[in-house]
Amino acid sequence: GAVYRSSGLELASRLSFFLWKSTPDDELLEVAERGELSTPATLAGQVRRMLSDRRSTRFMDDFIGQWLQIRNIFSQDPDGALFARFNDTLRSAMVRETELFFRSQVREDRSIRELLSADYTFLNEQLARHYGLDDLYGSHFRRVTWTDDRRHGLLGHASLLTVTSYANRTSVVLRGKWVLENLLGAPPPPPPANVPPLAENDRRQPTSLRERMELHRSSPVCASCHARMDPLGFALEHFDAIGRWRETDGGADINATITWRGDTIDSPRAFREALLASGDEFILTVIEKLMTYALGRGVDYYDAPTIRRIARDLAGDDRWSSLVLGIVGSDAFQMRRAPDAAAQVAAQP
Repeated sequence: GAVYRSSGLELASRLSFFLWKSTPDDELLEVAERGELSTPATLAGQVRRMLSDRRSTRFMDDFIGQWLQIRNIFSQDPDGALFARFNDTLRSAMVRETELFFRSQVREDRSIRELLSADYTFLNEQLARHYGLDDLYGSHFRRVTWTDDRRHGLLGHASLLTVTSYANRTSVVLRGKWVLENLLGAPPPPPPANVPPLAENDRRQPTSLRERMELHRSSPVCASCHARMDPLGFALEHFDAIGRWRETDGGADINATITWRGDTIDSPRAFREALLASGDEFILTVIEKLMTYALGRGVDYYDAPTIRRIARDLAGDDRWSSLVLGIVGSDAFQMRRAPDAAAQVAAQP
């Protein structure tokens, strides 16, 4: 049951499986065998080398799929009658956009906050047409700078907007819950039992999703959950169930203006700025998500001091390399607990 520091080879293996999802290479093994991984400068040098290696794309793609849940898009099946242009190649292009964007953020060692504010993305012809751009040609992806700010950062990506929707419509509940869990680190409580489904839109007398949600949450039991989620979901309501921009929903005008924490938010830009201005919530959530991935377990109460320390360090330098170094240099990553002999004996048949 004792806690001890990992050996050089143990640390090299843990580092390699974190950043490469594979075994250490010769250089990392040689450094570990010489006992140099315990030197902060050497450890930092190896981390930067590994992040610049093409093998690090395995970690980046896997982490972004796990954290943002975009890998769930492969089980999504949007209604073909409503979204005739949605197909498997578009689905894959959506995921590819988010993966390439995240890779560029880490490889260029940008500020973590740029995940929500970056003014560029990666598109091919099909995805560009999906977003309403007509001047890109070919199936290969290239970096594109946005000329309007509605799609800046991750919140404009069709991959995220699709996985947080139903097959036939958007969902302010799914989107609001996704923002709370994955960007603000504050998941809502589970829904009560026997909640009635949301009424479908009447095409003869169309009503907006907002109007139907107001009726749905008129019950005090429902309102207690929806009060936190719905405003965050409504802020994204101009994006349809496969991430296209729209002004109406089934013939009814969309009202995406919300009041959140005392501020009126009336555009995607204002929403992003509000999320980034909400203290350290976004940074703390990114730290927790990456620590979970790096450690292979959920973070617990005893990890809180480490998370707060990393957040303090990032206050002056919130680049991705600083975050990764903060995690691999922590006791949570470098220390191990020896198996409890008594517990092992008791567990034997």
